[in-house]
Amino acid sequence: MTDNKIKHLEFIQAVITRKNSNSFFIKGWSISIIAALFVLGADDFDEKYLMIALFTTIMFWILDGFFLSQERKFRALYNNIRTIKEEKIDFSMNTNQAKPNTRNSWFRSLFSYTLFLFYGFMIALLWLINYFLCSLSS
Repeated sequence: MTDNKIKHLEFIQAVITRKNSNSFFIKGWSISIIAALFVLGADDFDEKYLMIALFTTIMFWILDGFFLSQERKFRALYNNIRTIKEEKIDFSMNTNQAKPNTRNSWFRSLFSYTLFLFYGFMIALLWLINYFLCSLSS
């Protein structure tokens, strides 16, 4: 492998790492915000805190799905650059150069196993808490 190809792959890998870090931070923020909302609503149950927590969870899920789709596109670009000849290295970061793959779409990323399990569990937990707190308050 030549220096140009290695440098281009390093640029792409840096973007992949940044997208992965963003996803990690989003998960942390979603848990922190939901925990803070539960602390705020701990004294007197108010359904508005649960609705805000549900809305926040869905918004973080959508944002996390976007970052995962971008990460997958850059991984596809990485694989494409890895296999091309040195003369074709132009240091482009355009993910449209990579082979199209429906797995890289935002919708498919949104419902990937990891995101679906993480955010699905959080939404189910919010629903269960709402159900039990509503049954206790009546």
